[in-house]
Amino acid sequence: MQWFGQSCFLLTSAQSTRVLIDPFRRFLGYRMPVVEADLVAVTHDHRDHNQVKAASGDFKLVNGPEPATVKDVSIRGVRTFHDKHQGAKRGSNLVFVIELDGLVVCHCGDLGHLLTQEQAAAIGRVDVLIVPVGGKMTLGGAEAAQTVAQLKPAVAIPMHYRTKATGIVGRLLFEPAAPFVEATGLPAASGVRTLTLDSASLDANRGVVEMAYDSE
Repeated sequence: MQWFGQSCFLLTSAQSTRVLIDPFRRFLGYRMPVVEADLVAVTHDHRDHNQVKAASGDFKLVNGPEPATVKDVSIRGVRTFHDKHQGAKRGSNLVFVIELDGLVVCHCGDLGHLLTQEQAAAIGRVDVLIVPVGGKMTLGGAEAAQTVAQLKPAVAIPMHYRTKATGIVGRLLFEPAAPFVEATGLPAASGVRTLTLDSASLDANRGVVEMAYDSE
C-alpha cells in the first residue's frame, strides 16, 4: 500500500492487481505521478478525488456502489455523505469496501458524519480502515476515532489531514493527524512509506499507521 497524499492510495494485491483510490494528480503541495492501475475507485466527484487522468492502463472505473470484481480484487460501495446534513452542503460520498489477499480494506472517502448502525452493518468486517481525520470538511480526529471504535479494524490509517505539503492553505482547510492518533489511544507508527499487509502480518501491525506520502 502506498499513499500519494490527500485521500489517494494505491493497493497492490499479491497477484499484482493495482487499485488506485481517489486520484488527484496535483493538489496544494502534493504532486502524484501517473500510476498504472487495473481498477480506479472514485468516492465522490470533487477535483481532489476524481482525476482519473492520473491513472494509466486498461483500468476499470468504479464510481458507484455496485459490486465489481477485477481479477483477484472485489469492491463494493456503501452510500454515505460528505457532511452532517444528508449531503445538503457537500453532496454524497461512497465508502468503499475492498477485498484482496484475504483482507478487507475500507476506504471512507470524504466521510463527513458518524456512521449509522445500518451503514456500519453494510460495511461489515474491516481489517484495515482508511479514514479522513482533518475535520472541517470531513470527520475530525475525535469523530474518526469513534469510527475506528465502531468498525474495530486491526489497522487504522489516517488521511485527508494537514501535512507539510499542504502549506499555509492546508492550515485553514485541515487539522493535523495528532488529535486522531491521541483520541484512538492505540499504538502508532509513523513515516511508513510502503505498508505490506496480509492475514499473517495483520496482528503485528495493529494500531494506527501514519503513512509518508509518495510524490513525483
